[in-house]
Amino acid sequence: MSAETPDYKATLNLPKTDFPMRAGLPKREPDWLARWEKIGVYDRLRDKAEGREPFTLHDGPPYANGHLHIGHALNKILKDMVVRSQQMMGKDARYVPGWDCHGLPIEWKIEEKYRQKGRDKDAVPINEFRRECREFAEGWIDIQREEFKRLGVTGNWDDPYLTMDFHAERVIAEEFMKFLMNGALYQGSKPVMWSPVEKTALAEAEVEYHDRQTDAIWVKFPVVHAKQTPSPVDEPDDLMGAGAQLLAEQLEESVVVIWTTTPWTIPQNRAICFGPGISYGLYEVTETPEECWAQVGDTYIMADALAESVFAQARVVAYDRRRDVSALELEGLTCAHPMRGADGAEGEWDFDVPLLPGDHVTDDAGTGFVHTAPSHGDDDYAIGVKHGLPMTYNILDDSSYRADLPFFAGESIIKPNGKPGGANKAVIAKLTELEALLARQRLTISDAHSWRSKAPVIRLNRPQWFAAIDREIGGDDTYGKTIRQRALRSIDELVTWTPQTGRNRLYSMIEARPDWVLSRQRAWGVPLTCFVKKGAQPTDEDYLLRDPTVNARVAEAFEAEGADAWYAEGAKERFLGNDYAPDDYEQVFDILDVWFDSGSTHAFVLRDRPDGSEDGRADLYLEGTDQHRGWFHSSMLQACGTRGMAPYRGVLTHGFTLDEKGMKQSKSLGNTVAPEEVIKQYGADILRLWVAQSDYTVDLRIGPEILKNVADSYRRLRNTMRFMLGSLPATVPSMPAELPELERLILHRLWEIDAEVREAYAAYDFQRVWRTVFDFATLDLSAFYFDVRKDALYCDAEDSPRRIACEAVLGELFTRLTGWLAPILVFTMEEVWLERFPGDDNSLHLQDMVPVPDLWRDDDLAARAKKVRAVRRVVTGALEQERTAKTIGSSLEAAPVVYLSDAFAQIITEPETFADLCITSQIELSSDPAPESAFRLEDVPGVAVSFRHATGQKCQRCWKILPDVGTHANPGVCSRCNSAVG
Repeated sequence: MSAETPDYKATLNLPKTDFPMRAGLPKREPDWLARWEKIGVYDRLRDKAEGREPFTLHDGPPYANGHLHIGHALNKILKDMVVRSQQMMGKDARYVPGWDCHGLPIEWKIEEKYRQKGRDKDAVPINEFRRECREFAEGWIDIQREEFKRLGVTGNWDDPYLTMDFHAERVIAEEFMKFLMNGALYQGSKPVMWSPVEKTALAEAEVEYHDRQTDAIWVKFPVVHAKQTPSPVDEPDDLMGAGAQLLAEQLEESVVVIWTTTPWTIPQNRAICFGPGISYGLYEVTETPEECWAQVGDTYIMADALAESVFAQARVVAYDRRRDVSALELEGLTCAHPMRGADGAEGEWDFDVPLLPGDHVTDDAGTGFVHTAPSHGDDDYAIGVKHGLPMTYNILDDSSYRADLPFFAGESIIKPNGKPGGANKAVIAKLTELEALLARQRLTISDAHSWRSKAPVIRLNRPQWFAAIDREIGGDDTYGKTIRQRALRSIDELVTWTPQTGRNRLYSMIEARPDWVLSRQRAWGVPLTCFVKKGAQPTDEDYLLRDPTVNARVAEAFEAEGADAWYAEGAKERFLGNDYAPDDYEQVFDILDVWFDSGSTHAFVLRDRPDGSEDGRADLYLEGTDQHRGWFHSSMLQACGTRGMAPYRGVLTHGFTLDEKGMKQSKSLGNTVAPEEVIKQYGADILRLWVAQSDYTVDLRIGPEILKNVADSYRRLRNTMRFMLGSLPATVPSMPAELPELERLILHRLWEIDAEVREAYAAYDFQRVWRTVFDFATLDLSAFYFDVRKDALYCDAEDSPRRIACEAVLGELFTRLTGWLAPILVFTMEEVWLERFPGDDNSLHLQDMVPVPDLWRDDDLAARAKKVRAVRRVVTGALEQERTAKTIGSSLEAAPVVYLSDAFAQIITEPETFADLCITSQIELSSDPAPESAFRLEDVPGVAVSFRHATGQKCQRCWKILPDVGTHANPGVCSRCNSAVG
């Protein structure tokens, strides 16, 4: 700059903003949280939304036990994005957070405290124990509430729902008593998942599978009777009887071999099942080594597909297949229990073991025969019911054999510490002594464990209370007469599934599930509020007391005192009143499965609360995929039992969180990502952005590198918002009637993106929302529109029509971008909003997404602009080639010649306007043939560019190189800048 040329920098309209490029989210986010609480954002939204169409997301209650993990954060952030987006799109979006408070995990913690102090839980008055459980839950609710709020989650935090609130306990009991009254409730004795360590039944959702070692055994069941069946050989009539008898005698000399990985169940065996469609054979041992449990001449029946593997395991050297054994022959066989007649057995196992057909039998493992103990398996129980097999009661609730069982009395399957007991070894030793084993093997299996104690669980026959899901019951039968019918129809006719695969998963689970085990043998929960008549049998009509007056007394007491009233002294007399003699009835003290608690929440939250749902059903349930067997499942069964249909209209499921390598997160592996650590380093908005960027329908990965990339995307967006804030005037001008094409194009893009964003939010597709808005902000705006219009914003006169149009469009961009992104980046968009609209009680989160006028739609312009941008891409490619060759340093040093085919020449007609678009000082448009040396792009045929330096001098204000620079009143500037300076 010469000494005569003034410094024009002060005359430029450069961006001015206090909005920092460095976010500082970890320190600043708590201030925004405090601000929202102070001005009561959630309550004000309820007032604002009065009369709108309601939208209710019903919160699946987390368990009040321990700090949040990353899965909790994922879940609550997704819920918050749903609620905020629905609210901002014009709904009355309500969110009542809740907690699951009853159940074994809390009870277990109190028991651990007792054990440390040497205190006997059973010596503590039950309501004192329950009080300690309640206080424990209260403490964790307060902690988790603050952790959830720190994630930026909005909701009715001052009045959440708790399953241990007195009204909730009342309603849970009332919902149970509906099962009592409508005929769904019954007491039965069937195998359930039983935790010997915790001494209670478990739901399938409370079980996880881990590898453990066990002994597999091949057990001999001698055939004691074979029914004569017609000979398969074509013989004269007088020989057929002799042939059939011979075949039967062959089988009576043989042995049926079963295989099991639960040796402790052998004393409870009552039958053997075979597969009717499986090919079986009779095999004779012809050669064995010394000390082999099989002997030469022994004959065994087994599935043909498994014979080789069985004999290999038994160390048999050679064998012959003597003949087929048909399904009809198998059904005619009777075996002896392998311990029949053993010295000291006292006749315990002196019964016949029939062979029965079973569709569950396969020939992909074992022997093709399934040892059947009706007390210890679902398939076994079903076979037992079908064929009238007796149940056994050899195993007590601590998994030990009953004290009077020969050979095994007192041996346990699982020790109190969760380690293997001596039951398996004792049974194997006795079978070995009785020469009843063919082989044994130590192997590793995947087996059921309690997810609380981590100890193995067993299938055990125990008297329990069940809800029958195939029994016709009372109530609304619009969707079926049974719980299963109602649930399956609800799944297909009443519920929208996101993703659709959720439908298939829940449908198949409910289609195949057994009756619901409602009872637990614990203390902390809502009791099964029912009475049974002494001396009556569960099948008797008067076994259960069904009296609405008694039920009403229970409900009234629970409302005032909570479920503790059931355990208070004189409770039986109080509830039975004068209508029944207390000595004639027993009060049930089992507690309800906590899944019944959470499954009932629709009644005391959606139905009973003023901020619930108008019809008692939620618009959305949103949880992880594990809840197809958990909350989605129990809520469906419970509501179908009490109100006849699903309690939800929509279900959204998300995957689990994994580390960066796709491994399950584990403290032992050291690969966990704690929400508080992410917040401490990056801030909650980065965690929220990670959720929005991810495909939540599958398992999500998170780790340091992934978070680093998320933070980089955040910084790019923040830079876009910062430029916009700096370029907006204090008062945005009204939209001019006439706009340059570039501004009209941006408004058209706003129209397009608004529709896409709303559609994606409605579909809960937050990944699509983010990608759409982020690409628009960084590609359409930062890399194109802002880049082009910086010259007009910085250098044009304040009354320039082009600048006024740009500022008006910037105002519209600000409103839409902040609104679209508010449900995702709750803190950052609030910061952006308050930078422009400060105020003590102002908040972006009190606004709606402003609709985009259809008037802005211009499809013809968008089609032309697409071609113009293609030509621009050829120009910028040519300039980049020159910049790389260091021919130029800035694109403003160029005045390229652009050769256009007729199709493009009809669209691009104004060189000056196109030069602005390409950010060059000058441009020449030509319809002449392009020289061979011109720059081209293969995907843009009909366009070529020849480089040429701009001619003239460099304007000291706008830096364009133009011929007229230096010819105006203000030295060293172009005509445009001379007018702007004045």
